[in-house]
Amino acid sequence: MPKIEIYTQPFCGYCYRAKKLLDDKGVAYEEIDVMEQPARRDEMVQRADGRTSTPQIFIDGEGIGGSDDMAALNRRGELDVLLGLSSTT
Repeated sequence: MPKIEIYTQPFCGYCYRAKKLLDDKGVAYEEIDVMEQPARRDEMVQRADGRTSTPQIFIDGEGIGGSDDMAALNRRGELDVLLGLSSTT
């Protein structure tokens, strides 16, 4: 199972949507609340190539973007492969 990290903040509808998709897939993830841990925001921005919006989602250290980006991967059938939920054969 890949390591999934998601940087979030409270009252963020996009964060909720991203976490719900991951929950629906049944995968575990580490949630990093940048409001509770403000020092982690700079880390997020650096890792996300300057993006400052939440959520920012990383799978095995690779940034995939935000909620809309993850939803697009899911629509194309690529998210399950990244999450290790389906084979590429």
